[in-house]
Amino acid sequence: MAQIEIRPLVASVDVVGMLGDILVETVAHGGSVSFMHPMPVEAARAFWSGSLAAAGRGERVVFGAWDGASLVGTVTLLLDFPPNQPHRAEIAKMMTRVSHRGRGVARALLIEAERLAVACGRTHLMLDTATDDGASGLYEKIGFTFAGEIPDFALKPHGGLTGTKFYWKRIGR
Repeated sequence: MAQIEIRPLVASVDVVGMLGDILVETVAHGGSVSFMHPMPVEAARAFWSGSLAAAGRGERVVFGAWDGASLVGTVTLLLDFPPNQPHRAEIAKMMTRVSHRGRGVARALLIEAERLAVACGRTHLMLDTATDDGASGLYEKIGFTFAGEIPDFALKPHGGLTGTKFYWKRIGR
């Protein structure tokens, strides 16, 4: 595999299309990222258009993991919080193409998101993941602390309920 390059994404027809494809694939393979299967590609592209517009306003950063000309993963760093929470950021929408899972793509994305959060003066990161088939192991390996679990918090993409685990990490200190 070629070297994976991580960088912030900006809106373009090609980027929105590639992100839409990753979202559709993730949901089809059971990824609990707020959407249900089948995920219409138009809805996926609309979601990413809105997310990249928010990034353009400085409310978040959408990172992409590139393997050559192919977008193979993404994670979003949420930065827009109320006045009493200027110190925190949140990790959201972590997705890796099925073809690239287990190759360190998600880890590289998380490391870059954390680096930027620190550069933005953030000292606290939060995230959540599905209890069933979520990425708890990855988050714990890179230093996130398990805060708790809410049972039956969300629907799985193919139906049925799953709990959600919440994690936090102090950064930049």
